[in-house]
Amino acid sequence: MFDDLRELYQEVILDHGRNPRNFRHANNATCSAHGNNPLCGDMLVVYLCLDDDGVIEDAAFQGQGCAISVASASMMTEILKGKTKAEAERLFSAFHKMCTSGDFDIAAAAECDADAVERLQMLSGVREFPVRVKCATLAWHTMDAAVKGQQDVSTE
Repeated sequence: MFDDLRELYQEVILDHGRNPRNFRHANNATCSAHGNNPLCGDMLVVYLCLDDDGVIEDAAFQGQGCAISVASASMMTEILKGKTKAEAERLFSAFHKMCTSGDFDIAAAAECDADAVERLQMLSGVREFPVRVKCATLAWHTMDAAVKGQQDVSTE
């Protein structure tokens, strides 16, 4: 069973890596940031369009990176649409803990969209490969920088 689940996760990550969703420049972006992972060369720009109430109406990205980095950005842009800035920040925090903590408890992310957290679990295996954590979290750090008005962020 575990091998079947791992294979499914790999297929989903490869699909997002090869066919990223929302891979485009968002002309109507109200905030954006450039993210850089110097360790492996991943670079991307995250574009967000927030309405007057702070709801993310659109999320997109452009750049280049490894399959994990691109898949994470692709999944993130799908998940963030319709979320508030506060919800996006809570998801970022939960996702970061999921990728860095071996004892992450999904119940601890109760204040987050449960479906989104479950979808993001596909990327949590990176915690077994610490150098890949930065690949998986780059888009999220970049999104966080964008909503906070920062122009650039680095995983170093």
